[in-house]
Amino acid sequence: MRFTFRCLDAEADAPLLHSWVTQPYASFWGMESASVADVAAEYSAIQASGHHHALLGLDDGVPAFLTEEYLPGSSPLASLYPVNPGDVGMHLLVAPPSSAPKPGYTAGVMDAVLSRLFDRPDVERVVVEPDIRNTRIHALNARFGFRPAGTVALPDKEALLSFCTRTDFHAARAAHSPKPDSETNLQGAAL
Repeated sequence: MRFTFRCLDAEADAPLLHSWVTQPYASFWGMESASVADVAAEYSAIQASGHHHALLGLDDGVPAFLTEEYLPGSSPLASLYPVNPGDVGMHLLVAPPSSAPKPGYTAGVMDAVLSRLFDRPDVERVVVEPDIRNTRIHALNARFGFRPAGTVALPDKEALLSFCTRTDFHAARAAHSPKPDSETNLQGAAL
């Protein structure tokens, strides 16, 4: 899978985002009853903040996920943990599948988002704070090297604060990458 990213246009993309964030699977996003105008207003504020930014992830040019990056020192997390230089916060929402779900798709999206962040030399650690009840995202985060630091109370949820360093990400990624099959490699070399 190869994904690309583009800056979110809060007004133009609001109908699409609305169709994602109001679905039951996105309940932890907290916008189940939002209108299209509410979504546009929320993302206009994010894009104008100067410390929080939203991007659409594209799969072959088709919007497939939403990711947000933010500076934890300018967020409600600032008073809840000692923010380090190089910390960047991240949110991720994968679009509902348009056909049968593809095994490993969400992991591929997470890998692309984290790779993009860690490709930036100023990023040392990615910070996430998903709802404590969102066990599916906790498992995905752990798979990619996030280490829980504890539960924190945020204005809209009880969250599991977790951190992923560049080293932890690369180690987790290596642990989950397919191992080459020596027999297959030998056969390929013999051809």
